[in-house]
Amino acid sequence: MKLLITLCCVLGLTLQTYAQQDAPSPILFIYDASGSMWGQLQGKTKKEIASDVLSTTVGNLPDNQNIGLMAYGHRKKGDCNDIEFLVNLNNNSKKEVTNAVSKMNALGKTPLARSASQAINSLKENNTKATIILITDGIESCDGNICDVVAKAKTDGIDFKLHIVGFGLKEGETEQLKCAADAGGGTYYDAADASGLSEGLIEATTQTVDEPDGNFSIYATKNGEPVDAWIKATKAGSNDAVDGSRTYRDSAWVYLPPGKYDISITPLEGTDIPGTSITVEMKEGDIKHENISFDGGTLEVTTTNNDEGWDGIVKMFDIHTGKVVANTRTYGSTKTMEVPAGKYKVTFLALAIEGVNINHEIEDVEVKAGATTPLAHNFDSGTAMIGVQTSSGELIDATVNFHEVNTKKNVAASRTYTSDSSNPRKFLLNPGTYNVKIVTLGAHKGKTETFTIEVKKGETVTKILTF
Repeated sequence: MKLLITLCCVLGLTLQTYAQQDAPSPILFIYDASGSMWGQLQGKTKKEIASDVLSTTVGNLPDNQNIGLMAYGHRKKGDCNDIEFLVNLNNNSKKEVTNAVSKMNALGKTPLARSASQAINSLKENNTKATIILITDGIESCDGNICDVVAKAKTDGIDFKLHIVGFGLKEGETEQLKCAADAGGGTYYDAADASGLSEGLIEATTQTVDEPDGNFSIYATKNGEPVDAWIKATKAGSNDAVDGSRTYRDSAWVYLPPGKYDISITPLEGTDIPGTSITVEMKEGDIKHENISFDGGTLEVTTTNNDEGWDGIVKMFDIHTGKVVANTRTYGSTKTMEVPAGKYKVTFLALAIEGVNINHEIEDVEVKAGATTPLAHNFDSGTAMIGVQTSSGELIDATVNFHEVNTKKNVAASRTYTSDSSNPRKFLLNPGTYNVKIVTLGAHKGKTETFTIEVKKGETVTKILTF
């Protein structure tokens, strides 16, 4: 009996230990409720957007995730000490957090340093570690420097990871925030809209204090400037994902246990430059870094018809593989495609024009790194108006087929119907000579006539047949 009790106690302690190990460290959100959150983005206030996105993010966290909430500026105007723990770190209710966020007002200032200090001190007092995620739409508006606060706390040995999501901040306002996130072992995420805020919060909640510190970093550039890129690490020779990250125009870290890995790096920000991959081998204790360059140039394309802006499709082909590397539609204006430096075959296709010269191909177009190469092609067209009627003026439905004389290709076909809007029928054609075949339909069916017509650039030729 004593042995059974002893075994039960040991088993209970073991299960408790495993449960403690499996339970993730808490996440503490510091929420910006300053007055500037009433500002609007895409027709909604930043307060509404942040509340919705944070609620969705919290709702998707694991059920065993403890979640705390702190806010500043939600009770008083002009008070740098208006900072409050609304939900404690031992909370495991998602609803308690989302309810608190939805009811919050936005009134006051932005005491970033004081908020961070209060959050970090609570971890020290409770002898716990946590992932802190600060959401702010503004810079420090009280005395203090959040980067200094975070750096000192790390020096004091307080265990935490700090991520900061800047929501709708202007260029030049993020330096101190990036410094603080870096000092806190986390990442600064720049969110310009609801989608960016959601992406930042999702990634921040996965890069927790429980995750091992990154030991491999990537810094991606394009023509000498930092570029946002996605990083994915897999076991060498397989599709087994190990870790992933995003650079946000800065160095991004992943953790790679000892072994060999394939790392793919894909540039973002609307470029046609393809991603690249590298293979690295990590040994125990290794910390490595790679700079990745996506140097490219821009091809600026214009399609015209009779020297006026025209809609067309432009494609760029790899001259070695023949594969399409970029394509665009001009819609009558100049468009750009950003690709790696090199030589390409470029094709132009004119839309809404019919004939044997609606495609044009240019070989060995050189695109230089960091430069814009203009390329244009002009198509020519004229108009043919073909009508069919009786001698009394009654419109006749008929098929109309154009065959280019030299190639004998059927380049255009349509029907006149019996409507003033389509009879005569308008055809936009390359200049040239055409054999036109008319076959009547409907009440006047069975009659056929063929004639030759010349279409000239920029001119309209009309032919009305009478049966």
